[in-house]
Amino acid sequence: MNNKAEIINWNGMPCIQLTAGGYTALIANEIGSNVIRLHDDKNGIEFFRYNPDNTPDTIKNSAEVWGLPTLYLPNRFADGVLKTSDAVYQLPVNEKAPFNNHIHGFLHKRCHKITELTSNMDAAWARTSYEYDESDPFFESLPIKFRADFMFVLSENGLEYTVSFTNLSDKMMPVSLATHTTINSPFVDGAKEEDCRIAVPATEKWVLNERCLPTGEILPLNDYDKSYANGTMCPVLKDISNDMYSGTKQNLHDSPFRGVVMTDVASGKGIGYEVSSDYKFWIIWNDRGNNHYFCPEPMTAMIDAPNMDMPFEKTGYQEIAPNQIFTASQHFFSI
Repeated sequence: MNNKAEIINWNGMPCIQLTAGGYTALIANEIGSNVIRLHDDKNGIEFFRYNPDNTPDTIKNSAEVWGLPTLYLPNRFADGVLKTSDAVYQLPVNEKAPFNNHIHGFLHKRCHKITELTSNMDAAWARTSYEYDESDPFFESLPIKFRADFMFVLSENGLEYTVSFTNLSDKMMPVSLATHTTINSPFVDGAKEEDCRIAVPATEKWVLNERCLPTGEILPLNDYDKSYANGTMCPVLKDISNDMYSGTKQNLHDSPFRGVVMTDVASGKGIGYEVSSDYKFWIIWNDRGNNHYFCPEPMTAMIDAPNMDMPFEKTGYQEIAPNQIFTASQHFFSI
């Protein structure tokens, strides 16, 4: 098989293209190492929200809602406050009234460096990296040096994606990580949106207030929530606004599977989306439901987790000491 890892010109922007195992991936290292396209060329599956007529500026201006953007300090921090074990940081309030929160951080908007492009008979892969220090304008709000390293491996098994954070500072580094995963709707070529279903291994519902912050109330699943758990939820054509759940494993092909499963019930084709154990939560959002995509977003920590009066074992919040490394991974494939 002619597997390739190369730099192409994508609508005026240099872009990594990986071709392997019947899949094609485009990775925009200049826009936060966003996987702006993943396509199963054999089965006609467009994994992520993608428009070939987009310009790079289109994605840069709305970096959260195209492809697979990686968010460091994802979702919301009330009034921009971030409390760690050794400091209190004031992040910019970039979500205005009535929310008055900091939202989604900065990493997904930065230009990342390509550090490796390689292919062999089995796979094609790329590595990118971003070193965060005083040169970043966000540093005055969060003066904690770190390096983020990304690895993307494409093969007949789909796309495997790993991110590692190394704390290069003398302070404790807060760890809250997510991807604002935009699944195309419909994701099967020629399919109908109403035939899309999603199965989310939800175990309990977190209640959010009018600012989209957790109230601390956690509820058992009602009938609506159970439609996620049993795979009967259609995640489009209605407004889904931040359904927030603790997650566990479900079964896929009679084996335990930590992730969500999306299926086109008419064709039987689908997407498996597997995550590592650090991703403890799923939040579902679909931009009002009529924009031809939906977002099953895995999060390592609850919204506003470091500021909550709850044990970190419950909220998922973590910190890494100087020179320590945090690593998480995801895997996308056709089923």
